Amino acid sequence: MNFLIIDDIIKNALIEDGAFDDITTNSILNGNEQGTCDIIFKENGILCGIEVFKRVFYIMGEVEVSFLFEEGTFIKKGSLVGKLKGSCAKILSGERVALNLLQRMSGIATITYKLNKILEGTNIKIADTRKTTPNLRYLEKYAVTIGGGINHRYNLSDMAMIKDNHIQAAGSIKTAVDLVRKRHPFAKKIEVEC
Repeated sequence: MNFLIIDDIIKNALIEDGAFDDITTNSILNGNEQGTCDIIFKENGILCGIEVFKRVFYIMGEVEVSFLFEEGTFIKKGSLVGKLKGSCAKILSGERVALNLLQRMSGIATITYKLNKILEGTNIKIADTRKTTPNLRYLEKYAVTIGGGINHRYNLSDMAMIKDNHIQAAGSIKTAVDLVRKRHPFAKKIEVEC
């Protein structure tokens, strides 16, 4: 995982959530309290996002995170999957961002895993798209791979993917393909959506 990308996502999420100015926690705690917290799965599914969860508390500081399972493990509902230990204030202020990211990534990995189970024994592959949550694409595409899927293109510059609107703008499939090949003769793959 690329921590430069992940850290930007987490910092923006913590800023959005006001984690560094948590008026409830800052009013109730003096900042010296220490505590522990359990991470428990509320549904059966694939555990995904361990390093992202840990990074939230690395950025928050003063909290140790440990997981009892590896990334990609199928977890049963009610299972204890990890523990937090450290500053109660940092745990309370960072928990929602950490849990939201872990839940989202685990959900995507779980759905991908379930689809792959349905398709077992076939040559069909589950591939993701660019239809991701803005600014969470890196995490969501990672979760697809943990669930057993494959990544398609990451962004618009990875390959040419000619769709109906491109065909209409160019006048025909042949013209659209020819125009892309003229601009990018060797380096880029071209797909035409059917």
